[in-house]
Amino acid sequence: MAEDIGNPKIRVQSSAKKGEAVQVRALILHPMETGQRKDPKTGQAIPAHFIKTVTAEYNGKPVMTADWGVGVSRNPFLSFYVRVEESGTLKLTFADDKGGSWSDEAKIQVS
Repeated sequence: MAEDIGNPKIRVQSSAKKGEAVQVRALILHPMETGQRKDPKTGQAIPAHFIKTVTAEYNGKPVMTADWGVGVSRNPFLSFYVRVEESGTLKLTFADDKGGSWSDEAKIQVS
């Protein structure tokens, strides 16, 4: 496949007050193929290839899990909130149906 896959990007505010809910925004490059389209040149079915799970951890503790499937658009965007009580690292991991896995991290300083 000629398209780049992976390379997730996370955006969060770098500082927050204790107990504040911080918005997390993430984008990942992925074709999110359903397996129902045909290649216009060959007429052959394009195999399914999609992100199955997205997990978020803050300081190693799970804070969010999402089960995705073929109904999610190409190069998906995700947004959610995490309440922070202490400074730490947010890690977001995307895993697809073909064994691919991509992660990104962001630090949040709590005052």
